[in-house]
Amino acid sequence: MVQWHFSPETGCPFWLDWAAKAGWNPAAEVQAFEDLMKFPHFQDEHLRDEPPHRWVPKAYSGKPYKIFETGGTTGMPKQRVSWEDHLTDYSEFSKTLDDKFFPPGSDWLMLGPTGPRRLRLAIEHLANVRGGSCYHVDLDPRWVKKLLDEGHYEAANRYKDHVIDQGVTILRNRKVTCMFTTPKLLEALGERLSVPEAGIRGVFCGGTSMTSQVVRFLVEEVLEGEAQFVPTYGNTLMGLACCKPVSAEDGFALTYYAPQPRAVLRVVDPKATERTVGYGEWGRVELTTMTQEFFMPRFLERDEAIRREPIERFPWDGVGEVRPFGSSEKKVVEGVY
Repeated sequence: MVQWHFSPETGCPFWLDWAAKAGWNPAAEVQAFEDLMKFPHFQDEHLRDEPPHRWVPKAYSGKPYKIFETGGTTGMPKQRVSWEDHLTDYSEFSKTLDDKFFPPGSDWLMLGPTGPRRLRLAIEHLANVRGGSCYHVDLDPRWVKKLLDEGHYEAANRYKDHVIDQGVTILRNRKVTCMFTTPKLLEALGERLSVPEAGIRGVFCGGTSMTSQVVRFLVEEVLEGEAQFVPTYGNTLMGLACCKPVSAEDGFALTYYAPQPRAVLRVVDPKATERTVGYGEWGRVELTTMTQEFFMPRFLERDEAIRREPIERFPWDGVGEVRPFGSSEKKVVEGVY
């Protein structure tokens, strides 16, 4: 995959120009994952400052692409070009869903961020690939985060109510069985109606971090122990990390496993990021994404997590109890997503 991105026949202008100045040859010198340590940490600014065409691999030249964004509450958002990656990620995720709770042919409600985020198209594709259609409620998380940053809590709550009103209307007037939403919106929805009685059997949830207490509340109180709760950890740059099945035996703690080999997560020592922390230790989350469309080595996420051991279903490291980096030392505003 590294050879693909650093070959003049297939690579994108950004990485080919980078290699010409790097003083070493990634195409020849990267033979194993450990060799990626030769790269510096990928920086946010690359995706903010470089125009999208600089990320188009020569192999995709002439093919129209989609532009997805992440961040952007203030200033320029990070942008990623895409052709099929968002479809592949969610087609693969679909295979992990239990047909009992996410029945094929069922219609979905997407109650979460839309606009320039790939999530809107991805959830619709997930519904389609499972034989159903998808209803959408629009949400601008940048506006919510700005309101919270500026202390306009009443306005933020009014906007949340506006979003929930639309979701309730859909659920009361259409047959919907599956749903994507964020933890905070799911909790707010549960204050307005019984989610299982509204017909929901499976909830795919992502966005803001969740403590074990929040997970237990959502599973036992909001979903009443009837609808299945499927948390995920993902973003525009990584794709989708699946969660080990939620259970009371695990204390409702969440552990996620990256969609290897397309993306790899490491939990690293924040003060010496070349070092992976030991199992059970906290560290900062580092993401490497490697598809034919996009290469991003050693990006330090704004998250911290506990390094978890592999499991039979996912025989590679997991990340547990993900939360904003530094949140144990300072207050972090997450908004609704």
